[in-house]
Amino acid sequence: MNMKQPVIFCDFDGTITNSDNIVAIMKHFSPAGYETILNEVFHQQRSIRDGVGAMFALMPSSQKQEIIDFVMQHAGIRAGFADFLAFVRQQEIPYYVTSGGIDFFLKPLLEPFGIPDEHIFCNGADFSGEHIEILWPHPCDEHCSNDCGMCKTTVMREFPPERYERILIGDSVTDFEGAKIADLVYSRSTLTEKCRELGVPHVPFETFHDIIADFRQRIGAIHS
Repeated sequence: MNMKQPVIFCDFDGTITNSDNIVAIMKHFSPAGYETILNEVFHQQRSIRDGVGAMFALMPSSQKQEIIDFVMQHAGIRAGFADFLAFVRQQEIPYYVTSGGIDFFLKPLLEPFGIPDEHIFCNGADFSGEHIEILWPHPCDEHCSNDCGMCKTTVMREFPPERYERILIGDSVTDFEGAKIADLVYSRSTLTEKCRELGVPHVPFETFHDIIADFRQRIGAIHS
């Protein structure tokens, strides 16, 4: 039996961290006009790329360090994440962070976990102007017209389904498209509801220990 190689694509905001950092940043710093934009993104009336870019454009570049300090203090890493990384390394399962978050606050939070830089896909930011400009180094390919900003399906398509079992871990609107092409989804929050609606195979989780337990069970089933 030809076994496919599992590969993991894991969201950051609200998945690795306990809460969505972009939402938390906007609520805390409260730049005038962000609520309308956030609401439109959440209800899929505005693309993620357009909405996130517009919200950060409301904030002065001078707030960069304040934003980093806020996220470092308040984000909180979801229980079991370090154990989960140790587990996937032990099992030799490739692991990628695929995030709609921004590098200037995401990378400092992930630094203690030793994830190689080339395994982190996220957006960038330019602070040279008066307001923050979000940069999009991983845009949608010709198969995605969702204007994701950081396109998870484009990253996933680099791993052909004939060879890889594509596993997505996520929680929200940025994960909907990826969930549609994943072989297995570990879901929280809004993503669980969406998977039910789409009929996508998913395993709800609260902590990374839940995911480890499910993985162990699957490995046991394969070898028994």
